[in-house]
Amino acid sequence: MQSEIIGRLQNIFDDVFLEPVVVTPQLSAHEVEEWDSLIQISLLVSIEKAFGIRFRVGEVEATRNVGELADLIARRLENS
Repeated sequence: MQSEIIGRLQNIFDDVFLEPVVVTPQLSAHEVEEWDSLIQISLLVSIEKAFGIRFRVGEVEATRNVGELADLIARRLENS
């Protein structure tokens, strides 16, 4: 499930970022120069829309990388 979600996230990252970003489970915001707080908001809105989910306050901030974000998305999808 994680790899399928990461594949879908790649499309979202391609739409949000100006420079190409290769999405891997280990990727974190610190590794992408362009990834600031405004990009973070755009990403989260796009992810919620694409997956038909809503994140709770503080939930995403607790994730350390894209793999953990994908796991969070999977949990949201299971509970919806």
